Amino acid sequence: MSTGDSGFMERALALAARGIALASPNPRVGAVVVRDGQVVGEAFHRYDEKAHAEVLALAAAGEAARGATLYVTLEPCCHSGRTGPCTAAIIAAGVQRVVAAMEDPNPRVRGQGIAALRQAGIAVEVGCREDEARHLNLGFAKWITTGLPYVTLKAGMTLDGKIAAPPSRNSDGTRTHEWITSEEARWHVQQLRHEHDAVLVGVGTAIADNPLLTDRTGEPRRRPLLRVVLDSQLRLPLDSRLVQTAHGDLAVFCTLAETHRAEALRRAGARIEQVPPRDGRPDIGAVLKRLGEWEITSLIAEGGSMANWILLSSRAVDRVFLYYAPKILAGPGAVPLVGGAGFASVREAISLQDVRLHRFGPDFAVEAFVK
Repeated sequence: MSTGDSGFMERALALAARGIALASPNPRVGAVVVRDGQVVGEAFHRYDEKAHAEVLALAAAGEAARGATLYVTLEPCCHSGRTGPCTAAIIAAGVQRVVAAMEDPNPRVRGQGIAALRQAGIAVEVGCREDEARHLNLGFAKWITTGLPYVTLKAGMTLDGKIAAPPSRNSDGTRTHEWITSEEARWHVQQLRHEHDAVLVGVGTAIADNPLLTDRTGEPRRRPLLRVVLDSQLRLPLDSRLVQTAHGDLAVFCTLAETHRAEALRRAGARIEQVPPRDGRPDIGAVLKRLGEWEITSLIAEGGSMANWILLSSRAVDRVFLYYAPKILAGPGAVPLVGGAGFASVREAISLQDVRLHRFGPDFAVEAFVK
């Protein structure tokens, strides 16, 4: 592969990124058709348009696609689903060469699309900027192979690992809320939410902070960000901002629901889902399985210390995104990142890899992936 291949694949990756919040539950895919060193067609996939990026790019190129090179961020499909196979369209268009960033993790496709193209006499190369392509479709890859959403645990904290100061109250009895991280870091959280299908908190956080948990980027979404609350006994107040703004985008997972309470929440627009208990709380495995059945491919967890412990101890977390403010809170009563019993030894601790550092104004963030 040449430097030119890398440059055209970079363009395809940028196109694929435009499918964030528009392609799910399908993968984010970008495609570029190049002939004689010039781009003659390009496109990215939107779920509602049905047609895949390769087909749209070939249509834009028209006759110029004959003898051209197609750059695509994901292996072209070879089966019929909502659309026909992309491999058939590529062969019919007369494309001479295909450069794919990665194989499709979908078991129905993996390797077979590449094989079909090669059998038709088309030169195929795989692996150009593969790491970037994989990072773009972490959610799709996990969901299509396991049926479960990809889980990112997010938290904002001080350098000594505290996510909140000791609880205090205003004169009217409401809880005092103080931001730990900067405006720049909080804006990036909105961007993270935009990249996910759902956001999750525990009922303790929902009551204490009374959050909205919305995607406030202003960028288009195919479907609303699903707001998920773990709430064993359905304690979520009817006058909370989550319930007051519910329009089919609020799911409350409980273990035991009083009928009248569940009905009141349903009437307010919340979806009530009962799952088996685990240690007195909703079994997070059952919650994630149900979300996967709803075609939720990715979830960002923004809960308190106990919700964080439930997710981590259940080995449900795939990635962490931890924002650190240059502050030390110290003192008793401050809330740690993780509550619960903790792990008994360093050997049992969750190990992270591929650590990446980011800067947001005065803050920094650690992004890392669970081994």
